[in-house]
Amino acid sequence: MDRRQATLREPQGRPEQGRGAISDKPQATGDKGKGNREKAKSAALMVLMLFLLFAPEATAQQPPAAPDGFVPADTLKPQEQLPAAPLVIGAYAVAWVAVFGYLWSIWSRLGRVERDIAEVSRRQAAGERR
Repeated sequence: MDRRQATLREPQGRPEQGRGAISDKPQATGDKGKGNREKAKSAALMVLMLFLLFAPEATAQQPPAAPDGFVPADTLKPQEQLPAAPLVIGAYAVAWVAVFGYLWSIWSRLGRVERDIAEVSRRQAAGERR
């Protein structure tokens, strides 16, 4: 016998059960044998079903009205839209020109430094011969 199911009952005409005896039968409280846990589970299931039923309608609301003077881009005429491809190609071209210009400046400065080191090495070698 499960302790949660056992309830104290008053004797109902049976002499073998004393006052406050433990009974296996649940009390008749009008819920037809359901305990509080079953009620809570069914209530939670009901709330979940209602949420799942009405969730799409709650999230599918109309967007707010556009403020004055604002026109969405998809409603513009085709000639008023700027083409994106030439702008992207131009941006990449400018970026690559800047990268190659920077590499060229490093290359030329490195060449100058190498010439200076060669000149110093040559002078040092000429000074040791004296």
